[in-house]
Amino acid sequence: MHVYEVLRRPLTTEKSNLLAEKYRKYAFEVDERANKRQIKEAVETAFPKINVLDVHVMKMPRKARRSLRRRKTRFTSIWKKAIVTIPANQRIELFEGV
Repeated sequence: MHVYEVLRRPLTTEKSNLLAEKYRKYAFEVDERANKRQIKEAVETAFPKINVLDVHVMKMPRKARRSLRRRKTRFTSIWKKAIVTIPANQRIELFEGV
């Protein structure tokens, strides 16, 4: 898998912003086939001045969504989330000011 195919998008939620401010942990949605080494390489390639200390990976379960008109239950797809820890003296500028 190519390095630029691993990271899909950054996650900017209240919880992920709090983790970024307090603990320097940044959340990304990643490809389902990616492992920890590939995620680490992808973050260090996309952000050249960043050194990754630790990577936590989790699969997010599907959720039920109901349609208002048809009253049918549909499900979101399963996706993978990665929490990346960086040193205290570094920052990812993409998340600043969000």
